[in-house]
Amino acid sequence: MPSNPSQAIASRLDAIRGELANANLDAFIIPRADEYLGEYVPEHNERLLWATGFTGSAGMAIVLRDKAAIFTDGRYTVQVRLQVDANLFSYESLTDTPQIEWLCDTLPAHSRVGFDARLHTLAWFENAKATLAKAHIELVNVEQNPIDKHWQDRPALSSAPILLFSNDSAGKTSQQKRTEIGALVKKAGADVALIAAPDSYCWLLNIRGNDVPRFPVVLGSALLHANGDMQLFTDLTKLPEGIEAHVGTGVSFKAETSLADTLASLKGVKLLADPNSANAWSQNIAREAGALLIAGIDPVSLPKAQKNAAELAGMRACHIRDGVAVSRFLAWLDNEVAAKRLHDEATLADKLESFRLEDPQYREPSFDTISAAGPNAAMCHYNHNNGTPALMAMDSIYLVDSGAQYLDGTTDVTRTIAIGKVTDEQKKMVTLVLKGHIALDQARFPKGTTGQQLDAFARQYLWQHGFDYDHGTGHGVGHFLSVHEGPQRIGKNINAVQLLPGMVLSNEPGYYRADCFGIRLENLVVVQPCEALKGAEREIYEFDALTLIPMDSRLIDKTLLTQEEVTWFNAYHQKVFNTLSPLMSGDELAWLTQATRAI
Repeated sequence: MPSNPSQAIASRLDAIRGELANANLDAFIIPRADEYLGEYVPEHNERLLWATGFTGSAGMAIVLRDKAAIFTDGRYTVQVRLQVDANLFSYESLTDTPQIEWLCDTLPAHSRVGFDARLHTLAWFENAKATLAKAHIELVNVEQNPIDKHWQDRPALSSAPILLFSNDSAGKTSQQKRTEIGALVKKAGADVALIAAPDSYCWLLNIRGNDVPRFPVVLGSALLHANGDMQLFTDLTKLPEGIEAHVGTGVSFKAETSLADTLASLKGVKLLADPNSANAWSQNIAREAGALLIAGIDPVSLPKAQKNAAELAGMRACHIRDGVAVSRFLAWLDNEVAAKRLHDEATLADKLESFRLEDPQYREPSFDTISAAGPNAAMCHYNHNNGTPALMAMDSIYLVDSGAQYLDGTTDVTRTIAIGKVTDEQKKMVTLVLKGHIALDQARFPKGTTGQQLDAFARQYLWQHGFDYDHGTGHGVGHFLSVHEGPQRIGKNINAVQLLPGMVLSNEPGYYRADCFGIRLENLVVVQPCEALKGAEREIYEFDALTLIPMDSRLIDKTLLTQEEVTWFNAYHQKVFNTLSPLMSGDELAWLTQATRAI
């Protein structure tokens, strides 16, 4: 392969175009997703990166016979131009230029567009097929992905064994879970459910894995029968000793390569599958074999989101230890700034992880740390690994959004820190964000309320001053699983999922001023029955904060807070102090005492 990156990409494009010619195709679609359609992709499946050189977490490329285009969203406008050669690809917007419409506008009638059905949802496939058909363009599934055929130095998949996750930590045995979810499959009118999401079948079987960075799952696919029996299709070399006894009766383990044959044997079977999250390949095989597809959401997703007492106990315990680790980092940071030792973003992220690494239950970050100095924090999904990490500057704001995967839970927290002096305007903006954070934290809401209905609680004070932010206010979080767990969320977008007791979500309003600074204040909270209104006319829920880490009072303009908000801020910090102080000592305890004092 040529040493020049652009030459390497050019020769890869030539290889893909050779496959187009062989298969009589006019275009081939390359999404960022892999066959498991999750947020995180192992190196082995980074096909978009191989074909383009682009390292971002969202995007799509389309290769035509004579040209190519890469589609990215607003987060990657700068990065894509640095990483992807403009002589090889045109830059397009993932959000403003629908890719299928672009194909309709670009290709003549009777063209043939290739795609790999394993890398797209059934919903995407059916929509794309119908849209292209109107332009008399055919959508063609390729048997072997041309990238897989030509990727010579492809990284190996992880060979790490499956981890047996304690039934005590899970709060239920796999058999109990499978029986309960099997009953939901039956209720949906199905005989079998395709469980395509790795965190769903790992939760069902009380197992975890090391196959995907930041996401402790084992790769594969599963079928759950209405009677609770289950087949897991995965790499059989990863099965640890004792797994059969651990998961209980009714579970069989099969090689992932046998999934197609099993799906092809489902003639007459009513198969429940989620067209928006499971890949088109699996559902099309079953449908072509005579299975009756029943479209519905993954039956595991809602029960998994409602954490039981044991899962919540783990979440609370890991948040206390995480609170100590992050507080120790913040104490170190203040000391470094006071000594005029200013570090770059990568050094800061590594230092933060070093405190978490002291915990024997820590496994890895739950996502790539967003360590953003000054203006970089205005990019809300900034990643210092995508360029040269910036040096922190005096008299600025530093934003750090980080999380951890522990054996007993998953964390995610953002703190915004004053580095030296900050302006009155910056204090005003942080305080408006804090007011929204408090309003959401203090919300009481009747059973049946969705996160969409609560979203404005967090935005109202920004709105009153003519400001807003362009991301959701809250996402679900799993139990030693995905840091971005559905189906619950808090955001402007339509979401009909009710918030139910045991659900863990983030509360993370923010504000971003381009080229200046960025602000976000994030705690994880759990939905619980409202004790103060027990026995009220309606069943009322509230949030309880899991995250216990000081917020920087140097960034707060107290004159903009009501007395109730001041009381909340001081009570939160008192709780942080009471919980963490027994676990800290010396200068770090002195820092905590100062950081949590009443304002």
